Amino acid sequence: MAVTIQYLVVRNGIEKMTFINKKDADTYDRLLDLAEHLDEVLERAPITLNETDREALALFLAENQDLLSGPKKQPAKKAPKLADKAVDAAEEDTNTDTSLVDKPAATIHAVA
Repeated sequence: MAVTIQYLVVRNGIEKMTFINKKDADTYDRLLDLAEHLDEVLERAPITLNETDREALALFLAENQDLLSGPKKQPAKKAPKLADKAVDAAEEDTNTDTSLVDKPAATIHAVA
């Protein structure tokens, strides 16, 4: 005989969902907590919704809470690694004008 463990999520005496692992049951329970809170907020809204519509809307908002937080920020571009900077610096050195390097320091004049 096999033994299975089931986790039941019960709200107000009504079995809402059955899970086979505790983590999923806890996640769903938190979702229902949020939906219940949103239902209370919607109850005080300036528009009137019947109870069924309000509960459905609250559950929908709870399920889509990640969309309510707005657009996600794009991660900042990573700075080039030190080795990449050294390669870039070496390339710049080969591309620079070296005609001033051969001249004596006395002939180079600063322009303001």
